[in-house]
Amino acid sequence: MKKLGFGLMRLPYSEDKTWGNVDLEKTRDMIDTYMKEGFTYFDTAWVYHGGFSEKIFGELVGKRYPRNEFQVTTKMPLWSMKESSELQKIFDEQLEKCHVDYFDYYFLHALNKEVYEKAEKLGGFEWMQKMKAAGKIKHPGFSFHDTADVLEEILSAHPEVELVQLQINYIDWESDNVQSRKCYEVCRKHGIQVSIMEPIKGGSLANLTDESRKYFNKVNPDASLASWAVRYCASLDNILVVLSGMSNMEQLKDNMSYMKYFVPLSSKEQKAVKKTAKFIAKTIAIPCTACRYCVDGCPKKINIPRYFELYNEQNRYGVASYKWHYDEAKKNGGAPGDCISCGACQRHCPQKLKIIDLLKEVKNTFEA
Repeated sequence: MKKLGFGLMRLPYSEDKTWGNVDLEKTRDMIDTYMKEGFTYFDTAWVYHGGFSEKIFGELVGKRYPRNEFQVTTKMPLWSMKESSELQKIFDEQLEKCHVDYFDYYFLHALNKEVYEKAEKLGGFEWMQKMKAAGKIKHPGFSFHDTADVLEEILSAHPEVELVQLQINYIDWESDNVQSRKCYEVCRKHGIQVSIMEPIKGGSLANLTDESRKYFNKVNPDASLASWAVRYCASLDNILVVLSGMSNMEQLKDNMSYMKYFVPLSSKEQKAVKKTAKFIAKTIAIPCTACRYCVDGCPKKINIPRYFELYNEQNRYGVASYKWHYDEAKKNGGAPGDCISCGACQRHCPQKLKIIDLLKEVKNTFEA
């Protein structure tokens, strides 16, 4: 299996809400191109694209391709569940939406200490083993957003886990919040394969300033910024797949150009990545990946990632025009000042950002 995975959470946008504001024709073209070039791995989830991602996969892949020509992973949204009986109900719906009779990989979604405790209470791990015995799940695992100590606790208690999905990229490798390296090393210690999410950190590592990319240009000025980020992740040992949430054909073709016949980073390229990571780390005010988990549960419908993006750009470049974009964003939903400090966003943030305080900082910056 080729190491580039198709993440179905940042698909081409459409004004048509039939498929959750996803452009089905453009997505179909991307998927067909991806499959034609020999790539086969898809990653979806119950919550992606407002619940439409699994349906889109079923429509464009499950219905149209022989089952032995692709691998698919989806995930159980434990945080919203109250009864163990919901596990089977949601799972059966996922099989139906994806138009498959089994999942190659299946994850308990976004485990942290709190969600792990719920997984134990609901018997999530034991339930996955039952589904494996029934042939409905080939390889059980979980996606993870917490410290290495919590990951150690989970894997020690559940040696039956076969795959863990981690957030890894060259910026978060030594991050105190994400702890990419430490979590990766825990998986290595337990002999667990890793799939990688957020290799380009929500697209931010594909949009560097000229100053930030200077080390890359010295080594290979023709390589895309995304290629540096994805190849960095794919060069690690014991990696099953590196996911990329691609939004257009251009991004897909770029990713395939260097991942079809993947070559690990050379020592010279590794040095360029390390220098770039140190430089960029100094310029990122809010390390938001725009996953939008915070938005779904916000009672005031505040587009938190958008405001954080504008704040980062303002902080990096100091361009006054970002105030105009800020005012425009306020017209399309809640404003930072509308926050009621309910904490729903912070409970769902994989980066563990102090969103309530950060929204106040954003408001003070743009409305001073």
